[in-house]
Amino acid sequence: MTRSRARKLRNRKRRIEARLRERRWKAQERPMLRARNIRYDVAERSRGLAMGGIGAIHDLARRTGLIEAIDEKLEVLKIHLPYHESDHVLNIAYNALCGGTCLEDLELWRNDEVYLDALGAQRIPDPTTAGDFCRRLDTTKVVELMEATNETRLKVWAQQPERFFKEAIIDVDGTIASTTGECKEGMDISFKGEWGYHPLLVSLANTQEPLYLVNRRGNRPSHDGATPWIDDAITLVRRGGFKSVLLRGDTDFTQTTELDRWDEDGVRFVFG
Repeated sequence: MTRSRARKLRNRKRRIEARLRERRWKAQERPMLRARNIRYDVAERSRGLAMGGIGAIHDLARRTGLIEAIDEKLEVLKIHLPYHESDHVLNIAYNALCGGTCLEDLELWRNDEVYLDALGAQRIPDPTTAGDFCRRLDTTKVVELMEATNETRLKVWAQQPERFFKEAIIDVDGTIASTTGECKEGMDISFKGEWGYHPLLVSLANTQEPLYLVNRRGNRPSHDGATPWIDDAITLVRRGGFKSVLLRGDTDFTQTTELDRWDEDGVRFVFG
């Protein structure tokens, strides 16, 4: 940080502390909010962005190698005209980070000049193009995307102190994701009587990172198909350098056919 910026920040902090200092008030004749001369103008150089942290998030994706990992492992597009796989994936992820709730919200960001400049992009995919990309992602492609993310995760873990690798705590759980759609592929009715899906989430409790997310029909039990993903998570954290592994989940994940194998492999578990 330059000296001038540090000085400006100190002055701002000093002024706000002076305004918020303890004082004995007398009865006020007028409300505290009394602005009258607020005017708005469009500046040429100084521009504001509500989601100011998006540039830092993109810089993080670039520095960790996530962008290159996605383009290397995820093959969806035959020709990049003009977008690459990473452009689509990050575009959708950034939409969620900025408060978007559906693909249609991408239209807001692609019409925001400051947002585009923060990402160094001439343009970003529109909702229709993003939807077409999503429809091309079958199960295999989704797994490729998760593995690309996890390869990047290993690089981030490698920068952590030694105490970070003492024990990896892997949480396994299912969650009901209801939907208002009536004809969506794969949806079904859950034990709660809600139509939707029952995704499986395998996460690293130490950092609250989702390692694997697997979509399933709404009527599937929590443990359905969980074993291969738990094994993949164990392999991943061991590759990352963790010295021991602890599995956690509710009673439904107590799969008796796997407990002896995990125990012989040196994996501890708490299901219940």
